[in-house]
Amino acid sequence: MPKNGVVTIKIYDITGNLVNTIYNGYKAAGTYNASFDGSNLSSGIYFYKISSGSFNDTKKMVLIK
Repeated sequence: MPKNGVVTIKIYDITGNLVNTIYNGYKAAGTYNASFDGSNLSSGIYFYKISSGSFNDTKKMVLIK
């Protein structure tokens, strides 16, 4: 994270529906790892969005079972 602040990490499906919120809380600036359990989801394309203050980043991920 580029700056200290409240961080939210959310997972969305291909249609834009919210699937899961992985994290919602305060983090200091730095590098972190987050785990995601997709065992209850079907294979496909999902998006994760990381938000903290004015920082927003959305990336694509592929879940293969």
